Amino acid sequence: MNKNVKINNPMKVITGPDTRWSYANVWEPKSINGGTPKYSVSLIIPKSDTKTIAKIKAAIEAAYKEGESKLKGNGKSVPALSVIKTPLRDGDMERPDDPAYANAYFVNANATSAPGIVDADRNPILTRSEVYSGVYGRASITFYAFNSSGNKGIACGLNNLQKIRDGEPLGGKASAESDFATDDDDDFLD
Repeated sequence: MNKNVKINNPMKVITGPDTRWSYANVWEPKSINGGTPKYSVSLIIPKSDTKTIAKIKAAIEAAYKEGESKLKGNGKSVPALSVIKTPLRDGDMERPDDPAYANAYFVNANATSAPGIVDADRNPILTRSEVYSGVYGRASITFYAFNSSGNKGIACGLNNLQKIRDGEPLGGKASAESDFATDDDDDFLD
């Protein structure tokens, strides 16, 4: 058996290295509105990364086809892909006031189990402070159809993350390093 044979899952995507992670909640699962605690990250993908965007659109299509019976549920027909919730969102339209989302699409990915997190050399990242909202890296994500309590759509599951490089932290919190980067006590006089 050849170990190099990759089973191609059309619903799985590895994003490009210029994907920026926002709302990175990847070390501890967080419960939203009392729901199941989940690990999550908002993946900001530049519109210039047409390859990743195309792969995501294809994976959403594949998840739609694969999940038709689930989406149909007890209904007579499968709702059109254009009318159900899909995870690929336009940052310019949905987050016009957030410069981090300008000229970008974004996908919110989550999982109930912790994602594997590695560095550019594929070594596990153990220092939590190395992964924060604002870093750039690749994400392994899988799209799937859901139909729960009247909500139908395609969701995005988070598999693994690979940090490629640091970025300006998002969320407005300055790092301790940058807060104390100067020796001047009179910063506020400038």
